[in-house]
Amino acid sequence: MQERALPSPLSDQEKIARICLYRSQNVGPVTYRNLIKRYKTAIIALEALPDLANRGGLRAPLKLYSKEKVHQELKAHEKLGARLVIEGEKDYPKALRDLNEAPPVLSIHGNPTLFKRPGIAVVGARNCSLNGKKMVQQLAESLGQEGYTIISGLARGIDGQAHQSSLATGTIAVIAGGIDKIYPPEHEALFARIKEQGVIIAESIIGTEPQSTLFPRRNRLISGLSQGVIVVEAALQSGSLITARYAAEQNRDVFVVPGSPMDPRYRGSNALIRNGATLVTKAQDILDALNEPYRQIMKEAVFEQEQADEQNNYLEELIEPDSKTAKDLYKKITDHLSSAPIFLDELIRECSYSSSIVLSALLELELAGKITRHPGNKIST
Repeated sequence: MQERALPSPLSDQEKIARICLYRSQNVGPVTYRNLIKRYKTAIIALEALPDLANRGGLRAPLKLYSKEKVHQELKAHEKLGARLVIEGEKDYPKALRDLNEAPPVLSIHGNPTLFKRPGIAVVGARNCSLNGKKMVQQLAESLGQEGYTIISGLARGIDGQAHQSSLATGTIAVIAGGIDKIYPPEHEALFARIKEQGVIIAESIIGTEPQSTLFPRRNRLISGLSQGVIVVEAALQSGSLITARYAAEQNRDVFVVPGSPMDPRYRGSNALIRNGATLVTKAQDILDALNEPYRQIMKEAVFEQEQADEQNNYLEELIEPDSKTAKDLYKKITDHLSSAPIFLDELIRECSYSSSIVLSALLELELAGKITRHPGNKIST
């Protein structure tokens, strides 16, 4: 499976600049990587940001993240016993290196060697049944004994049981708020044990309170860290369905424990099975699916081609359009886009310019706040 190559170790100055770059206004993961590709270093990219945003149509000054704030973050992490890791460093999770939308800056607290092991995510209902908990315990313990790290979101119910059942073998808790924010509060003791025996990971800036808008990002990270996602007891409006959707977009397996159609907690789960997810009733079902040689070969071949296509789009040398071209291209892009996301390759075809010029224009428009990127390589206004 393709991965972005690991660069040489980052200098302290470049590490601080990369954090500043990613934390600056309108810079998402894809734009961050395009900027690094275009300018080679974050130090140079930061200097170029205001002019790029101005070209894209931003009239107010672009808000750059200051070095002082980065130093405050680093000190807060050190005080907590946690630390920041950046894409390219050895402790950045291996599973995220093949995802163009993965956050390039993460907070971690605990044992990062768990990122080097294969992971399986377990998600499901907060108000889970006793049978649901028993099933999770059996799955987590069995998979842990087979060498898999269990990944979940530290929520009540299924998540908490998944972590409890895998403390001895290795567990990763992905949280929505900052690395210093324990949520829910009743998991304070579990949080402490995971720090000692596993690892906590957070995308949000330290000090950020968990809020509803942050949980989809957490779910995307849960699926991205895993080889597959197991769904146990998910209602039709469950956040676990979001995690399952992200898993499918990231070419991860989706496994589902079936349940009674009379139980609302299984309606989302059963819908996933109807839509093609793999039905499982024991750990061996998951192990068989993950280890089936022909399936793995075909899956990786398809994924490598998809990644090659995507990397060709994103990582080729960006060419800055001249002012006349830029004006025409900005209009074409905004005319083709709406609030409903479309695939990037569709947009490039419609614009009738080379992908390198379109990508450069999109970078400037995103910095100006004129477009929004979405998971799955999609864009909208």
